[in-house]
Amino acid sequence: MAYDTIAILMFSSMMIMLLTGQRVFGAIGFVAVIAGFFLWGDRGGYDLGFSAAMKLMKWYPLLTLPMFIFMGYILSNSRIADDLYKMFHVWMGGLRGGLAIGTIGLMVLISAMNGLSVAGMAIGATIALPELLKRGYDKQMVTGVIQAGSSLGILVPPSVVLVLYAMIARQPVGQLWLAGLIPGLMMAAMFVVYIAVRCRLQPSLGPVLSKEERDIPMSEKFALLRAGMLPIFIFAAMMVPFVNGWTSLVESSAIGAVAALLAAVAKRRMTWEVFYHSVRSTLGISCMFMWIILAALAFGAVFDGLGAVKAIESIFTEKLGLSPWMILILMQLSFILMGTFLDDTAMLVIVAPLYVPLVKALGFDLIWYGVLYTVTTQIAYMTPPFGYNLFLMRAMAPPEIGLKDIYVSIIPFVCVMVLALALVMIFPSIALWLPDYVYSK
Repeated sequence: MAYDTIAILMFSSMMIMLLTGQRVFGAIGFVAVIAGFFLWGDRGGYDLGFSAAMKLMKWYPLLTLPMFIFMGYILSNSRIADDLYKMFHVWMGGLRGGLAIGTIGLMVLISAMNGLSVAGMAIGATIALPELLKRGYDKQMVTGVIQAGSSLGILVPPSVVLVLYAMIARQPVGQLWLAGLIPGLMMAAMFVVYIAVRCRLQPSLGPVLSKEERDIPMSEKFALLRAGMLPIFIFAAMMVPFVNGWTSLVESSAIGAVAALLAAVAKRRMTWEVFYHSVRSTLGISCMFMWIILAALAFGAVFDGLGAVKAIESIFTEKLGLSPWMILILMQLSFILMGTFLDDTAMLVIVAPLYVPLVKALGFDLIWYGVLYTVTTQIAYMTPPFGYNLFLMRAMAPPEIGLKDIYVSIIPFVCVMVLALALVMIFPSIALWLPDYVYSK
């Protein structure tokens, strides 16, 4: 059987397994090991899963994964995120659309706490959404704000998904995080500009808070400012030593986890229940990601052994005559299509064995491509009719917000994200300048 035929058979088998409702790592890992057994027999095929597990256990930067997840859960479960929103509420309520702009700021900081887009969505929907609706904000505007803000979770460091991409693409996690920082902040700034301009043109979408709500003592305002700035100090304590080369990535993650724990203790919110739920959630999420990485490594090993990537590359470049940029754009479009029924980790694990080597063979930078992947998957999450985030939002939103409102709300924000993606594609230095600068030191 030809190698490209084997590759197609593996992909189709994997998709059939996924359609049966099996867990992603189980479907991918099963296909990888069975394919390895039939290709190389009991001497080589059985070793694929074991070799992948050993490679995973020896990957030292993986220690950052539970550290950052633990930090995020401590800050969330100890209600420090509530302090953040109160700060934005008081300090920005006097602007048209100020609370919506503050919600974007909240989402950026939640991303810096947790690194998961679902966490940002949950906190935004439970904390910000009821307050915005209560104060007369347009329901379509605020629904779009929360969905768009949650998309920053896998781009702004410490992004958990970029850790997964780093392992599969064999790229440094630190460089990927630094590469995602400027595009993530740029996209947040573009959201803020859109909200400010839209509310300026249509003041009814984001009314100013009443004078009674804004008329509070300055001492209370500064107390809220100090409480809300605490996560920023934790993030700075973690990232400044790493950016300056004083600590390794793993050491910085440990600093962040300890700083979050001490902050919760200092605010007298570290109860046994908070600690138990944070540790339990950290264990569950970390194990899930490790199983996914393990399956992806085993699947990628079979593909490397087949040489299937070279065969597929020749189909695109020689038989179809496509340019490298056309192939790259087709890859991005495939992510948007897959995003209608898969989450970001599943998308990456399914196509990484094919896309990552192909991107490298076409001459593109894998760090830069990691940023493109994260932005594109978030666009896919919010693209009707079956975007993953659309249904999460519907599950969390109050009854007065219907599915039609959710669909309409996201259209302008998706346009902003497409513009941000185009800018990163046209100007790769937006993503690559910071990691080049830091690592050159």
